[in-house]
Amino acid sequence: MPDPTAPITWADFERVDLRVGTIVDAQPFPEARKPAIRLLIDLGPELGLKKSSAQLTALYTPETLLGRQVLCVVNFPPRQIGPMRSEVLVTGAADAEGRIVLASFAGPLPNGSRLI
Repeated sequence: MPDPTAPITWADFERVDLRVGTIVDAQPFPEARKPAIRLLIDLGPELGLKKSSAQLTALYTPETLLGRQVLCVVNFPPRQIGPMRSEVLVTGAADAEGRIVLASFAGPLPNGSRLI
């Protein structure tokens, strides 16, 4: 496995397409192997609505996620998670207890905005 701390080139970074989206639907996902929430994310007019499964149940409920803006990797290939095809990866980081905290922004941004 490559060293994740090894330097990358600017071209490597540019290949990762990170976009802002708003969660428009969130539902429990009991069919997932690990506790997860099924998300529907509005990524703007260019990308539209995309599905994702996120292991966020330690700190979030479906109700607290509605309307929240998230940062998504949109150019990974889709991944089958239980009966659902996850189309984007929602980003976050683990806190001291290992619970996922979503990446967030200081203010609202247009859906589909690209991280630059």
